[in-house]
Amino acid sequence: MLKITLLSFLLLIISSCLSKTNTTTIRLAHSLDVYHPVHKAMVFMAEKVLEKSNGKMKVRIYPGGQLGNERELIELLQIGSLGMAKVSTAPLEGFIPKMKIFGMPYLFKNDEHRWRILNGTIGKELLLSGEPYFLKGMCYYDAGSRSFYTKNNPINEPADLKGLKIRVQKSQTSINMVKSLGGSATPIPWGELYTSLQQGVVDGAENNPPSFYLSKHYEVCKFYSIDEHTSIPDVLIMSTHVWNGLNSQEKKWLQSSVDQSVNYQRVLWNEASDEALKEIKNSGVEVVYPDKNLFQKSVIKMYEDYKKEPFYKLINKIKTYSN
Repeated sequence: MLKITLLSFLLLIISSCLSKTNTTTIRLAHSLDVYHPVHKAMVFMAEKVLEKSNGKMKVRIYPGGQLGNERELIELLQIGSLGMAKVSTAPLEGFIPKMKIFGMPYLFKNDEHRWRILNGTIGKELLLSGEPYFLKGMCYYDAGSRSFYTKNNPINEPADLKGLKIRVQKSQTSINMVKSLGGSATPIPWGELYTSLQQGVVDGAENNPPSFYLSKHYEVCKFYSIDEHTSIPDVLIMSTHVWNGLNSQEKKWLQSSVDQSVNYQRVLWNEASDEALKEIKNSGVEVVYPDKNLFQKSVIKMYEDYKKEPFYKLINKIKTYSN
């Protein structure tokens, strides 16, 4: 709480220094590397905002966790001390209960199915579901699918996870997912994970190829098992306090620029994923492709345990979605 208070105070000081100009400046923070395709997409978005507004509106980006971890950024948005943030839907579920749905393993049939959901009415409703919590969803960015990477042995089947401490995001759904597969889920902040892997605090983690590569976790973990258990999107969210303070023209400039960045990011993502897999293989990482059916069978009970959750009907709606 003290850290949040100090960050809020700092941002308010910065804001007051800029309020004397005629330019509307929105601060956007995230925890990713500047070479990450999502960061590059947000830079593209900021350039479009500046271009559309003829310099009357700017988006200033703070990458690499400069302003806090994802949970802290969400809290700053809620009190209006930060304008925008890019976060995963995993920590977001602690604020917006419906976001738990993205942590369900093997929810989507394939990438095409996933994007039909995200771009359709279900995806749009989920973006809006944060507004009662002062969080406005602006868009989804592609974060691919998450798979396990480990230090000592590959994960060829769920049984290989038994006894292993696997780092997960601070998400109860992610914790339950790893437990259902037989592993011991250990929530650790992203910025602390490299050291935790080195020191043996955890035996492995799970993430998409670009994040595995850019984080340099491949220097410690020499096995990458592409089981693609979850497809948890990144979300660009905005403080409703800040959004409501914009005039109608500013809202149009911002939302249209965000929308353009989505398509741009998807192209970058595909390129980055291919490059990441190539580079980690060249570095000596053994990439394996286990039978996904074995993992899908292991999480059936997890779905049964979630039958009492309010969003369970939405799970069935997604799984049977065909339009």
